[in-house]
Formats: sequence, structure tokens, C-alpha cells
Amino acid sequence: MRRKIRVAVIFGGQSGEHDVSLRSAQAILRHIDRERFDVLPIGITREGRWLVGGDPLRELAAYSRLPLEPGDEGMPPTAGRVQQSTVPEPLWTGAVDVVFPVLHGPYGEDGTIQGLLELAGVPYVGCGVLASAVAMDKPTAKRLFASVGLEQARWLVFTRSAWMGERQQLIERVERELGYPCFVKPANLGSSVGVSKVRRREELVEAVERAGGYDRRILVEEAIDARELEVSVLGNDEPIASIVGEIVPSREFYDYEAKYVDSGSRLLIPAPITVEQAETVRRMALEAFRVIDGAGMARVDFFLERPTGRILINEVNTIPGFTAISMYPKLWEASGLCFRDLITRLIELGLERFQERRPR
Repeated sequence: MRRKIRVAVIFGGQSGEHDVSLRSAQAILRHIDRERFDVLPIGITREGRWLVGGDPLRELAAYSRLPLEPGDEGMPPTAGRVQQSTVPEPLWTGAVDVVFPVLHGPYGEDGTIQGLLELAGVPYVGCGVLASAVAMDKPTAKRLFASVGLEQARWLVFTRSAWMGERQQLIERVERELGYPCFVKPANLGSSVGVSKVRRREELVEAVERAGGYDRRILVEEAIDARELEVSVLGNDEPIASIVGEIVPSREFYDYEAKYVDSGSRLLIPAPITVEQAETVRRMALEAFRVIDGAGMARVDFFLERPTGRILINEVNTIPGFTAISMYPKLWEASGLCFRDLITRLIELGLERFQERRPR
């Protein structure tokens, strides 16, 4: 019999999206095809310690503000839990065939873990170093989107040190170029962590201080009166796009609480838009995926402006959520690819990309 492929699923991490990562890992461990894959769960604590053996998911979840979904995640504990501060041995001794990183945000989705795996010569699921770093850095991604003519909201970016030295000038620039309301967010983060909607100068100051607690650069965007659309992308050199979904947030905008804590947010699949609008969104999603040199997977987010009907790209998420309520797997399920087969295809794509990139 052909032996099973050994998959290391890495989760947790040091970013503000640590808790979401645990939920995503739980869903992947629950749905992965155990007939084809042997699974090694590897956790990373908020302090950067690696957990191998035992039940690292449950151990990390004990300190999470987002409890795991009800039910067994399907990963029986392995013997001999090991806690260490260095990269665990299975990643560089050939004990695993491929890594599935489920690390949202910095130190996982930004090219860092991808660079480590490249140095170790280990295949992995998802985008490479370049695409991961570019997509996580929102201002850089926006500049690339603009280079291929993808329309987007007006924005500006500045550093925390610039804010400390030129606060009044930056406030006036925001008011002059973007106006109120506007959104303030860390330049490198996801899951709407650190994001604020501001309507006046006093709120702007508070929002910049908050975002600056997560990143040294702060992004400010104009507020768009829009519906929020999302598309899932799958593939390497010939990616495909799912049907389009729509987010109807339970709050004024789709913040962290609306995504993961409240139960009132709704996912409309497919989105109630015209065929022409859906095709435009799918085309733009694939163009954005290609311009960052994406691989494996991504979720691409858009705005459909209510007054004008304009479709604006918002951002690309290279390690999208895999929780029970996440759009990425739900959109593929609605497109005819179930969760289990989606995980299998992502692993296959990671292995294919590794073989393609090997020196000839």
C-alpha cells in the first residue's frame, strides 16, 4: 500500500490573530482526509515557543478568548509533548512531507514562516515568500493593484514616528485628501484587528494611537458606502475563482467582533449581484492574485459602491480563515468542492509548486 502523506499543521503564533488561527486549525484537523494523510499538529505560543506532541491545539485554546468550536477536533493527542523555543526537528529531518501553515497575520502570513520552510527545503501549502509579504503589507499591495489598473479606495500611509513628529500636518492631510468618515488600520495585520472607523478629529487621534500599537506604519482609507464582496482563489499558475459571496456584518462594519464573536453577521452565497458584476469581481480577483505572484490559495475582498456601482478591490488574504464560519471554504463548497477535498487539493498544490520550483 502507498504510505500516507505526512502533513504538519502549524497554528497559533505571535500575531494579534492567534485566536483565529486556533479556530482555523481545528476545522482543518477535523476535515482533513485521514485515509490519505498522517497529521502532526504543531502549535506556536504567543511568546514564540513551539509545541510538538501531546495536544497543542487544546493547550493553546485554554488561553484563547475564542473557545474552540464544540466537538472533538479529531486529532488524538500524540505521546511526549515537547516544548521548545527553536524550530522543531520534524521540519528539517524529513519527518513530514508537507507543511500546512495556518498562521494568520504577522510571523506566519507575511512570508516569515514561508522563508523558514524554503530554507529547510520543505514543501508547504499556500503563497510563497514574495506574495505573502506583499499581500500582508497593505500599502505595497495597493501600489501593485494600481499598477495593473485595479480600482480602489483613496488611501494614505505614514509611520508611527512621523505621527509623533508631524501630528498636526498628518491630521490636516487626512482631512484634506480623505475626509470623514475614514478607516484607520495597522498596515500589516488582518481579521480587522486594530481597525477603527472615525468621524471626527478626536476619534482620528485615538484610532491612530490604537493602530500604532500593532504596527509601526498606519494606513488610513476613505470610507466607502458599499457592500462587501469576497471571492476564493485556488491554484498555482492557472488559478480559478469561486462564486462570489457577500458579507452582511452585524455591526457598522465587519470588525473582529462581527467576524468571530457576534452571531448576527450573515454570509450570502452566492452574492445577490448581476452576472456581469460577478464576472468582473472574479476577473479582478484572479488579476490581483497573479500580480502578487500568488500560489495555492487566497481570498480577495472587494467593495461594491452603492451610489455608483463601482467595484473596488480591498485586499488579498493569502492565509484566509478556515473556521466554521469562514468564507473561503464556504465559497468553494458552494462552488462544488467540499471542505475535505479542498484541503486535499491545497496540499497537492503545495507539493506541485515545490516540484516546479526545484532547480532543473
